[in-house]
Amino acid sequence: MAKVTISLDSDLAIEVMLLAGTRSPQDAVELIVRDYLARGRRTDARTGDAADQHLLDRPPTADEG
Repeated sequence: MAKVTISLDSDLAIEVMLLAGTRSPQDAVELIVRDYLARGRRTDARTGDAADQHLLDRPPTADEG
């Protein structure tokens, strides 16, 4: 896998390290990005995407409230 180098403000790097519970800023940022992407995938799985728009166009049934 290709690597990318990114510069961050030291205060931001420290906050990310504390949030992720790591001692390495690189590990912390990687964990945060992976979590962000996974969270986005879970949200898409729950709410669908633009291709699922037709499901929202129907009125709710009595069971759905």
